[in-house]
Amino acid sequence: MMDQPTPNQRLKHEQIQYIEFLSSDIARIKKFYSESFGWVFTDYGPHYSAFGGDYVDGGFTSGMPVKGSILVILYSENLEATRDKVLKAGGTIVQDIFEFPGGRRFQFADPDGNELAVWSE
Repeated sequence: MMDQPTPNQRLKHEQIQYIEFLSSDIARIKKFYSESFGWVFTDYGPHYSAFGGDYVDGGFTSGMPVKGSILVILYSENLEATRDKVLKAGGTIVQDIFEFPGGRRFQFADPDGNELAVWSE
């Protein structure tokens, strides 16, 4: 397991620091990501909830999601177990586990339709 990065390790010039998603239902999306990935949220009023990570933080703000061209990719030590948690929490598999040079991954849609991927070696 990696050590928690220091603030200087987290703040890298011109690197992604924060990812913000739109959600039509903040409570539902928090439940989904908590159940799927164990994310912990901090609410900032009824229309915004933030999550923290070791390297990238993010949040959900009220709004209607629009499928875009950016694909957020998460890492998993056990791809099948993560896929099962995503399905159990209400996610939809968009592309089931497949191999690519360097590993394997799957893509899913969360309850708001945001598409993300999960990869493993």
